[in-house]
Amino acid sequence: MESGHNSLMFSFVFVFIFQAYLLIICHSKSVVKALPGYTGDLPFKLETGYVGVGENEDVQLFYLFAESTRNPEVDPLIFYIPGGPGTSSLYTFLYEIGSLQFDLDNSQDNITLVSNPNTWTQMANLIIVDIPAGTGFSYAETKDGWISSDTILSIQANEFIKKFLLDHPMFLKNPLYIGGISYTGMLVPKIALEIYEGNERGDQPTLNIQGYIVISPLTDKFKDFNSRFEYAHRMALISDDIYKSAVNNCYGNYVNIDRTNTLCANSLDQYEQCIMRLNFDNILEPFCDENDPEQHCESKFNMVAESWANSEAVQRALNVRQGKIGKWEMRNDTIHYSQGKNDTFCYSYDIFSSFGYHEKLGSKHCQCFIMSGDHDMTFPYVGVEEWISSLNIAVEIPWKPFYVDSQVGGYEMKYAKNDHYSLTFATVKGAGHMVPYYKPKESTAVIDRWFSSQTYSSDY
Repeated sequence: MESGHNSLMFSFVFVFIFQAYLLIICHSKSVVKALPGYTGDLPFKLETGYVGVGENEDVQLFYLFAESTRNPEVDPLIFYIPGGPGTSSLYTFLYEIGSLQFDLDNSQDNITLVSNPNTWTQMANLIIVDIPAGTGFSYAETKDGWISSDTILSIQANEFIKKFLLDHPMFLKNPLYIGGISYTGMLVPKIALEIYEGNERGDQPTLNIQGYIVISPLTDKFKDFNSRFEYAHRMALISDDIYKSAVNNCYGNYVNIDRTNTLCANSLDQYEQCIMRLNFDNILEPFCDENDPEQHCESKFNMVAESWANSEAVQRALNVRQGKIGKWEMRNDTIHYSQGKNDTFCYSYDIFSSFGYHEKLGSKHCQCFIMSGDHDMTFPYVGVEEWISSLNIAVEIPWKPFYVDSQVGGYEMKYAKNDHYSLTFATVKGAGHMVPYYKPKESTAVIDRWFSSQTYSSDY
């Protein structure tokens, strides 16, 4: 009898320890006090970790969480997805809106990190996640876990947010915003809408969702690519004759060319000749032909980041799980989307347009902020203007400049309805696709002012 009792106790203890082990594995986190390349302790609170999502938590998503340096207990909480899909969180953290950046004046043999004076953590808490599996330091434990899609990514993002906040209950009351850039314009409004609808169903925990932020967004896979033609004319990249001929003969379709329509085809051939050697991310920047072996198109940032992130000391400092991925990459090109790309064996681009999600969010207590660079031809601001106009929302504040250091930093306008929904659209003067990189001071100033203008319910 005693032997059986001891056996039962052993089994109970074993199960308890095993469950505790699984909890640690699936929801591990640690505070990072120092990083290779940065002198001294970090001047802000940085946490890294993994959150398990999906069936049996077989997908392990790596994240960076930098607390606001102003007032983390009440400042907004931004859940941010880098573009791609398949772009690492380190890209956002070290290149765009995070707390640190590389000193690129130094050689690759002396990689140095410095504080980013334009970080968004001056006014918000920032969570950046490697999503889906195969991005950055995220991985899957099963074969099925490596397979994803726009829809699956959105579901996993929603699950991540809930689990993260359950593990960080002190941030449950902070105003929550979903954020992203570029391709994630397809995903951010869907994720935000699902959180609103989950709250309405009574899903737990209740999330204090207040809105969403998208930078240089892809919204519709026809309209945004189609808008490049209109943008080319506005920016004097094509002549009036080419423009008028295409407008008269292509019937508004500049993407899916009907070669039997020779007048249209000839006009668009001329258009293609005019733009084929432009840098679409920023039309003012030099074009680099990746097919030319004599040209080295990889940026210094990418080379430095790849060297730094693959260092054993860096991965140890970030508490990356060893042996789960091969070489760290800034961007997973197998997953990354480009115009006309078909589904891959591991990723399905199953959302064609996110416009419908934007429409539905118009009935929620929601504040939306959209920012574009006016020299971005990847997803031009004119396409953003077009779909915003299609929402048929009244203009509350008309188009006007905003100023940074007494100079025009860009332009903005605000739409609103029903006293609970608003949408602010801003263009940043001189910025390309990665707006916070090209114009860090201006983009941070306009988002900071937008945050400052928000009012939040006190009865949450």
